[in-house]
Order: sequence, then structure tokens, then C-alpha cells
Amino acid sequence: MEQHKVKTYWKENMAFEADIDGHKIVMDAKAENGGRESGASPKKLLLASLAGCTGMDVVSILKKMRVDFDSCELEVEADVREEHPKYYCRMHVIYTLKGKGLPLEKIQKAVRMSEETYCGVGALFRKAIEVSSEIRLVEN
Repeated sequence: MEQHKVKTYWKENMAFEADIDGHKIVMDAKAENGGRESGASPKKLLLASLAGCTGMDVVSILKKMRVDFDSCELEVEADVREEHPKYYCRMHVIYTLKGKGLPLEKIQKAVRMSEETYCGVGALFRKAIEVSSEIRLVEN
């Protein structure tokens, strides 16, 4: 079984730095929570992880399908519980692709393949919460 490891170091106040295969990620809290906002929120990094994972899948699949597009943007919206622990209880992924004459059916297939087969981050989240998505095409 493959194993991943990430080392994370306390810097000061509420700031931590994670070393992910030599790539540094700084995390910090908002000022009202004792931080200096010197880095990303750890919770919001979960949203970035989902967007990055499914985005890489979709781009790779579309390239194999020989679908040309100018850009691919992902936005993840998430609802946070009111009470502690304040975790995400729902996520919604918006895939926006820009290009000329984009084939909706192929893009839908690529998104479905990512969501149902390839994206490990999304698969983990789907075990715990509702994760929905939509596709937006922008004609250039």
C-alpha cells in the first residue's frame, strides 16, 4: 500500500508551514482567531485539494479525447456547520471551460469519470458529505 507523509512545523502564533515533497505551504488563522493571515486556511486547502485533483483528471481526460479548450477554471463552494466542530457539510464544484465549439457530451464524460473513478479527494469527501457539481461552458 502506498503511503503519503507530510511534515508540518509550527512557525509562530497560529502559523504552520507544511513541507509537501519540498513544496512549502503556509497556513495561518484570521487575526480574530490569533493569526496574522500569513497563509491559507487549512480548511480552505481542502477545497483547493478537491479542485486540483478533479481539475487534473478532467484536463488529462479531455486531452486524451483531443478536446481543445482555452481555459479550465474550478470553483468549489462549501457550506460550513454552525456548531463545533465546524466542518464542511456540503460542497459544490463548478467547472468552467472556455473555448470555441466545446463538445458538452465529452466534457460531461470527463467530469463524470473524474468524479466516479479517478479523483481520490472527491471520493473521500463523498463518503462523508454531499458533493455536487455543474459545468459551465463559455464560448470564445
